[in-house]
Amino acid sequence: MKAKGAARNRGIMQISLWLRGWCITSRGKEVIIPLYSLPVRPHLEYCVQFWSLLYKKDVDTLERVQRRATKVIKGLGSLWYEERLRELDLFSLEKRRVRGDLSTVFQYLKGGYKEDGDCLFTRSHREKTRGNSSKLLQGRFRLDTRGQLFTMRTISYWNNLLREVVDSPTLDTFEIELDRMLGHLVWTMLLPRKVGPDDP
Repeated sequence: MKAKGAARNRGIMQISLWLRGWCITSRGKEVIIPLYSLPVRPHLEYCVQFWSLLYKKDVDTLERVQRRATKVIKGLGSLWYEERLRELDLFSLEKRRVRGDLSTVFQYLKGGYKEDGDCLFTRSHREKTRGNSSKLLQGRFRLDTRGQLFTMRTISYWNNLLREVVDSPTLDTFEIELDRMLGHLVWTMLLPRKVGPDDP
């Protein structure tokens, strides 16, 4: 297991060094974004519903790869990270992980995995609830690590979704409405720390 972890860390470091421009001749966004989105980002998001980053330093380590990828793009290097994301119409990796979690919750509650969803989540039966009408009950836990489990960490995000997002008839519609909501809503807990142009 340690060997696999070390190999994975070396792979991330190699990706980061590659994105510094040592192996890239063109820095246009039409070149960098496909090179990052297709061969690189899937490795950073592999099976994210089954693992969760507990420490901020680990969140920053993964986010640093996307910071580097967006920073090497011609004309964007002097902008703040959040500004580069807006220019490129991208979400932070942390927001993308939440998006993936919520899409999976939708599948368990209203999609193809509905039968299994009743075993994983407990629905709230209160008649009057603010926001959406498909809220879930949040259990109590003593250990922080238990709060990082998929069935625990997703509930507060799901309960804060707008009614029109939760009531989407299909997964595709749900993701479109969710992207629109995430694009306009600033959740401080989801945003990475503000990094200046000289940060990695």
